[in-house]
Amino acid sequence: MSLTLTDQDKLTLRTAAYGAVSLLAAADATGSPHKVATDGSIALASATGQVGHVLAEKSKVGNVDGKSVAEIADQVLPALTAAMSLLKLQDPAEADNFRSTVTVAIEAATRAHKGEPGPTMAAMTRKITGALALDAV
Repeated sequence: MSLTLTDQDKLTLRTAAYGAVSLLAAADATGSPHKVATDGSIALASATGQVGHVLAEKSKVGNVDGKSVAEIADQVLPALTAAMSLLKLQDPAEADNFRSTVTVAIEAATRAHKGEPGPTMAAMTRKITGALALDAV
């Protein structure tokens, strides 16, 4: 199957993926947010398939700014679910690819810490993976 994505669809995918990394960095404000963001972004840049092409485009990412982690989450978590829904309808294999790509980025971002991630990062990771759940869409 092949994806037919509008500019808005591509923006949703980029906002969801890069937003997930931004959300983790925001949740780690007292730790190493720059390392979290860098490691997660490098993982996203390594994506393959049609999703990889969309994430590699030098286009803007949707607004994932906020005055709090909650405001960022209000934008990113629905974008993750919308991206999964969109991809699942058009190409289930690319939906799996997107979920896997974001999951790898999350794992890379949380490895910015020595040892296991703290409870805040672990909770945010669960929220992100919950928004990516294929059976939730």
